Amino acid sequence: MTRILILKSNVDGTEELDSGLRQMGYRCSTASSADMAIDIAKREEIDVLLVDANGLSASSWYNLKTEQVPKIKSTVHLPVIALLPSETLDGIHTAFQIDDFIVRPFNLSELAARIKRITNRANSGNQDSIRCRNLVIDTAKCEVTIDDRAVQLTFKEYELLKFLMRHRGKVFTRDALLNEVWGYDYYGGDRTVDVHIRRLRSKIEDVDHAYIDTVRNIGYKFCS
Repeated sequence: MTRILILKSNVDGTEELDSGLRQMGYRCSTASSADMAIDIAKREEIDVLLVDANGLSASSWYNLKTEQVPKIKSTVHLPVIALLPSETLDGIHTAFQIDDFIVRPFNLSELAARIKRITNRANSGNQDSIRCRNLVIDTAKCEVTIDDRAVQLTFKEYELLKFLMRHRGKVFTRDALLNEVWGYDYYGGDRTVDVHIRRLRSKIEDVDHAYIDTVRNIGYKFCS
């Protein structure tokens, strides 16, 4: 399910947009500032930021395009679609860091098509990284970061995390994880998986961030 974050100075004005997107199968969150948007993006796995510039004063419009959106883009690196009233079109320039825009009033089907296009483009251009909330694996460099802070993992911890993240939401038995990560010729017991999961959790999880679920009497899954 594609997850949308709507940025608007007055979140009370997003009900219609939020409702329409939810009816089309999207999961939506709203934010009224750059800091709130960044906080949500770090807690949830957001795919697209929708910036709603409707009804903004000239000073708020200037702040949005020169301060708030660049701050979000530099921190959580989300693709951005702007929802613009026609009178703001002359104000679009390189300082406004957007990937696409749509002019109000717009058709929800057109917006959905643009969301699909931008997420497909982001995914196809981002195959060297795997992201879940604030946790990122750079597969080209074999590096793991949380909030841009490097996490030191052993090779097997890294391979286990990468496998689980690539199959998020799917439950794997310990034997299945042994086969996939350690290989069919590995002769160790399934307690090896438990040990590595425990070490992984100690390095990537805290009281506010849990990524790996234990499924009782079965195994483990990576939760999105």
